[in-house]
Amino acid sequence: MSKDLFSPVVLGSISLKNRIVMAPLTRNRAGEGGVPQAINATYYAQRASAGLIVTEATPISAMGHGYPALPGIYTDAQVAGWKKVTDAVHAKGGKIVIQLWHVGRISHPSLLPNQALPVAPSAIKPAGQAFTYQGLVDYVEPRALDASELPAIVQDYVHATKSAIAAGFDGVEIHAANGYLLDQFLRDGANHRTDQYGGSIENRARLLLEVTQAVVNVIGADKVGVRVSPVNPFNDMSDSNPQAVFNYVANALNQFNLAYLHAVEGGIHGGGKADPFDFSVFRKQFKGAYMANLSYDKKRGNQAVASGHADVVAYGVPYIANPDLVERFQQDAPLNEADSNTFYGGAEQGYTDYPALHG
Repeated sequence: MSKDLFSPVVLGSISLKNRIVMAPLTRNRAGEGGVPQAINATYYAQRASAGLIVTEATPISAMGHGYPALPGIYTDAQVAGWKKVTDAVHAKGGKIVIQLWHVGRISHPSLLPNQALPVAPSAIKPAGQAFTYQGLVDYVEPRALDASELPAIVQDYVHATKSAIAAGFDGVEIHAANGYLLDQFLRDGANHRTDQYGGSIENRARLLLEVTQAVVNVIGADKVGVRVSPVNPFNDMSDSNPQAVFNYVANALNQFNLAYLHAVEGGIHGGGKADPFDFSVFRKQFKGAYMANLSYDKKRGNQAVASGHADVVAYGVPYIANPDLVERFQQDAPLNEADSNTFYGGAEQGYTDYPALHG
């Protein structure tokens, strides 16, 4: 039987009615204390015809925050808020996993407890500016984490995973992409350590593998995905040999028998030009299900699935503007245009008010 975007698939133990995934999209619309609100439940439920929803990146701890109005997944109130979201999605027959996030150096003291310095593998100040409640301000030089602090961060992922289970999620996705903490450890432009978490590729991948093992131990490998972005320069990221690093990572992740590996296949957010990278070679390293992401349309998505390059395809901006993206693809209907002015922050406008095809 030929496969396309509309055929069912199973990722680990998560059964999907189609292969169209709503990609994680930061929208900065959580309530006080990082608690998801009714508007967030409405937004995700509107998009429940996706085979799978991956939530916006969600901090695993108070130190994991790097932007205003983010939802968290580490307090009882946040769990209760997310439970309303998962209930709303499940009521419409959807599946939803939460993306677990620690931003590392991409933060600012004004966003962190007690005006703390952001933490990172190395004390390297990223180029660019932090988006704070006071507006854009220059990033600060982060504090390099001591190796003795890393087990506590792993435990933050464990606690967040337990919280995700309590909130009713179908699984979790570990965010190791786009220049945030786990990606900072992976890539040598941000990691200048000389201990067991720096230097060699094996050492730089160590924290991601420790986090993955800990999360798998809590929820089961069949409910865990990992997201990477081998050549995304966003957040001032680079690596001297990305193909070697991420081929190693894809191979190393095989030991867990994960639900899927999610790859950003290039550069996003206008972060500059991505380095050359062979995603077909990278994809072949990973033995499990593969989620492709970046500038796919219906035609390219179908080609990726039919060829075996991808098992599922994640769509970002199209999902902001088209809650019924699956139906529009099925009917070859025109897509709503996304308004970039309402991507981050605000209320209903540009969030829950995009029209569906049929009222």
